[in-house]
Amino acid sequence: MTFRASVLTLFPDAFPGVLDVSIIGTALKKGIWELETVDIRAFGLGKHRTVDDSPSGGGAGLVMRADVAAAAIDSVGAGHPDGDGRPRIYLSPRGKPLTQARVRELAAGPGVVLLCGRFEGLDERVIEGRALEEVSLGDFVLAGGEVAAMTLLEACIRLLPGVAGNEASLEEESFETGLLEHPHYTRPQVWEGREIPAVLTSGDHGKVRDWRRNQALELTKARRPDLYAASRDDAQTSARKIPRDSKT
Repeated sequence: MTFRASVLTLFPDAFPGVLDVSIIGTALKKGIWELETVDIRAFGLGKHRTVDDSPSGGGAGLVMRADVAAAAIDSVGAGHPDGDGRPRIYLSPRGKPLTQARVRELAAGPGVVLLCGRFEGLDERVIEGRALEEVSLGDFVLAGGEVAAMTLLEACIRLLPGVAGNEASLEEESFETGLLEHPHYTRPQVWEGREIPAVLTSGDHGKVRDWRRNQALELTKARRPDLYAASRDDAQTSARKIPRDSKT
């Protein structure tokens, strides 16, 4: 099954951009995934193809019109009852934070329809009327959703079968185990007086595995205490599920 991505944007020339390089670009050329760009302005109104209007109630900026956005969404079949089943995602700073777990879910599906916002936002009625899932990359604001769309797509596509050169390496990455990833080293053995930790060149795979696990725990505790706390809670929950030997 080919992963199909439809991107609705006011700047279709921005794509494929970075999605056309490295393993993601190779996968695109191989047909592992497909990219369709839809120019929202093609559905604009009047001589000047207007796509926005002033916010109701007053205020600065402009808002993307519901009728224009809906027409663009419907053009790829995502807004109809008999649509193709792909999730419809609106890249928005007020959306639910994107997680690796959600990325895995999306990568396992048929693809995505992504709406790249601009201006002050999108008319709320089309978000409700077309059941758009709002997704955010973090607590910051971009000029538009194009970069966010590329980021989401790269995160998904690299998980598709046949994309990564060593798919086993994906299992140890940050967030896959609920923790940040452990540090990495390679030759030279000594660089500017800094040596590779001896355990990594010891040949003892068990010690290497334990070291990496401990490093991941320490890094997560220091940098992402929220993830660390969640991992400890999960470990305690799993431990409680293990039946104890009953005394006779």
